[in-house]
Amino acid sequence: MNLKSYFPILDWLPTYQKHWLKSDALAGITIGVILIPQGIAYAIIAGLPPVYGLYTALIPQIVYAIFGTSRQLAVGPAAMDSLIVASGISTLSAVGTENFIALAIALAFMVGFFQFLFGIFKLGFLVNFLSRPVISGFTTGSAIIIAANQIGNLLGADIQRSNNLQSLISDVFNELSNINYLTFFIGVFSMLIIILFKKYMKKIPASLIVVILGVFFSFIFDIQSYGTEIIGKIPKGLPSFEIPVLDKTIFFELLTLSITLAFIGFLEAISIGKSIEVKHNSYEVKPNQELIALGLGNMIGSFFQTYPATGGFARTAVNDQSGAKTPLSSLFAALIILLTLLFLTPLFYYLPKAILAAIILVAAYGLLDFKMPKNLLNYNYLDLIILNATLLMTIFFGITQGIMIGVILSIIMLIFKSTKPHMAVLGNVPKTHFYRNIDRFKDIIIKDEILIIRFDAQLYFANTSYFKEKLKKLAKEKGEGLRLIIIDCESINALDSSAIYALDEIYDYFNGQGVSIALTGVKGLVRDVLAKSGLMKKIKYDHCFMSIQGAIDCYDQLCFSNQKQYSHQEYIKQINR
Repeated sequence: MNLKSYFPILDWLPTYQKHWLKSDALAGITIGVILIPQGIAYAIIAGLPPVYGLYTALIPQIVYAIFGTSRQLAVGPAAMDSLIVASGISTLSAVGTENFIALAIALAFMVGFFQFLFGIFKLGFLVNFLSRPVISGFTTGSAIIIAANQIGNLLGADIQRSNNLQSLISDVFNELSNINYLTFFIGVFSMLIIILFKKYMKKIPASLIVVILGVFFSFIFDIQSYGTEIIGKIPKGLPSFEIPVLDKTIFFELLTLSITLAFIGFLEAISIGKSIEVKHNSYEVKPNQELIALGLGNMIGSFFQTYPATGGFARTAVNDQSGAKTPLSSLFAALIILLTLLFLTPLFYYLPKAILAAIILVAAYGLLDFKMPKNLLNYNYLDLIILNATLLMTIFFGITQGIMIGVILSIIMLIFKSTKPHMAVLGNVPKTHFYRNIDRFKDIIIKDEILIIRFDAQLYFANTSYFKEKLKKLAKEKGEGLRLIIIDCESINALDSSAIYALDEIYDYFNGQGVSIALTGVKGLVRDVLAKSGLMKKIKYDHCFMSIQGAIDCYDQLCFSNQKQYSHQEYIKQINR
């Protein structure tokens, strides 16, 4: 039993290097500071008292630090999940009531339970449908939404949070006349400091510097009196241990909502984790373990009055850019929240919201992916379409919709490609025994009576019709002089029952026209299926060859004619080994 697989903390903690401590501590403190206003804001979005956002920022990330595989992912309350919690539970109970709070906490337990269950049964393979273009489009789209949602805090204007770019743009134009220029100056100046520090003094924690400066000047000059918003009072007190209220009625009322949130939370977290993993080569994000980590975080958190938590794009980006090396940064962040709840509320009271907006805006810009679209434009239009569709859906309809459309388009593209895989006609390269695609090589030798094709995929139910139609079309183009079809099976790694029936039909069809069929480079697994199905008795081992040249040599010796049969003893010895 490999404990590291179940407790990833045992993988990085024993090899922890002392010089990482400073980076983890500074990153964790920065994330802790960001999580305070985020937790409060997201709890309000979810229809809960502000303190529940801080509870959700505290417990799940401690659990994730032990069980999670991403070393930079910052777990806590998220805007999209908060909106789903509010919209889902509001149909069952009035927002802000004790029953509403109890349902939100029960929902956290159920979401965690299903995530844990999905992880145990290894359903993390779902992440395979998040291709790089999907992740790139989702990341860029989410970064744009995150940045757009901070414009209100940057301008000092009343702009409502939204996951739709069109709504945000409309609100910005409507509020242009209400800009608070002091707030705008503080935000822009903070962004410049962060950018300059990151460029010229990378070792200094720029985000932490602007937070300290912001609190200091806000307190000294009383900027609140000039209309600049500050964080204000933060509720005190640690969460108490309480068993979530969960009976049969509540379970079925929340069942659909919890399963939906379980998948959405996982997709958000794994998308973020994978996008950050690309920048590091010291670890691997494991989807099934991520499900377990998120599930345990939500389940254990529910006993301490949390609502559903997942990874957050903005704070994860800040965590990474602040130099976090291990999940120890999450423990430092949790410590900041814990100390804040107990003792440090007055220190953050005067923090201007514009400074937090500046930190998040700079981090969001770092998430924008300009390189991949440019590369895809040169070599893969289909992936570029998926990327742009994911991006547009994310910014105009929502983060969840963006992920879903990206996954759906990826599946559709996968199905399309598998139903019509590449199929090449081969010819002989002069003065060699090599046979290559006639469309890609010049001066290829082609015999009128021989058709050589290579099918570059497994042959199964989804593409057998295409295979038969394409083969008959190519044979027709050859004309009545066609006497031999050679199927190069080097790229065919599997056959299903539909493929066997298709090959049987092809054999009968061409045999009736006096055209022989030979197979070359047949893999062992494919050959076994041909033998067990009885199809090999039709095709005959005599017509199976190790190479295309072997089949050509056989044809030149008239071994395919009715007057003379040719037996390849050496080949038969090989296949019977």
